[in-house]
Amino acid sequence: MTRMTIGIAVAALACATGLTAIVGAQARGRSNPPNITGSWERIGPGALSTAQATGPRLPAATPPPLKPQFLKEWQARQQAAREATAKGQPFGINWVNCLPDGMPGMMSGPFPMEVLQTPGQVTIIQESFTQIRRILLDRPQKGFTDIDPTFYGNSVGTWEGDTLVVDTIGIKEQVQYQNVPHSDQMRIKERIHLVQGDVLWDEITVEDPMTLEKPWTITFAYRRMPDYTLLEYICEDNREYIDDQGRQRIRLQSPSQK
Repeated sequence: MTRMTIGIAVAALACATGLTAIVGAQARGRSNPPNITGSWERIGPGALSTAQATGPRLPAATPPPLKPQFLKEWQARQQAAREATAKGQPFGINWVNCLPDGMPGMMSGPFPMEVLQTPGQVTIIQESFTQIRRILLDRPQKGFTDIDPTFYGNSVGTWEGDTLVVDTIGIKEQVQYQNVPHSDQMRIKERIHLVQGDVLWDEITVEDPMTLEKPWTITFAYRRMPDYTLLEYICEDNREYIDDQGRQRIRLQSPSQK
């Protein structure tokens, strides 16, 4: 074997070894993800600075980059909601009608949530209204026309190292976070990862070519609750309703009904 032949063989072996190492690392990232199973509570920047002495800072919230035809209506709606709340007559939300938040609102709390890691799936349970979403792992995403719109949509994900990357489509158009309108083309991308052992981040990016000028990113932080078990939260015997002006009302019981 000539010196040149030996050099080529060594280079090929080194390349193959490097490729094997990369593939092996990727496989380990998928097969040995960090443990995020357990109960979590959402925390804001103030509580985060206490729970997380060092590490990255939670990004400041930004308004949705709506296209002009949607932005004006959204701003008017937000102002009307603030005025109604100041008068003690807040606008009704899904909860008034015993309906869940759906996505991405359910990830905003304020009640605790539970994360369960099982083979092929990560399940997230929100205590409020016992909301459940299932993130199916290592599966292809469906097309927009192949999904019947729901509150939580169709979520698929994969572990990229220590980060759970999730893609969700198929959210009902009437399911809105912060009253932000969206079309049936909305896509929600998440990067869920531990920034410290007991602090979890969910970086949510909303994309919608019909309503948004550019992607809108919101980041939520959660603190692990090692001794907490989710409670049953059922909307029953509800006396609240939304009137024809969108305000939250309560049905008062008449003396004859007592």
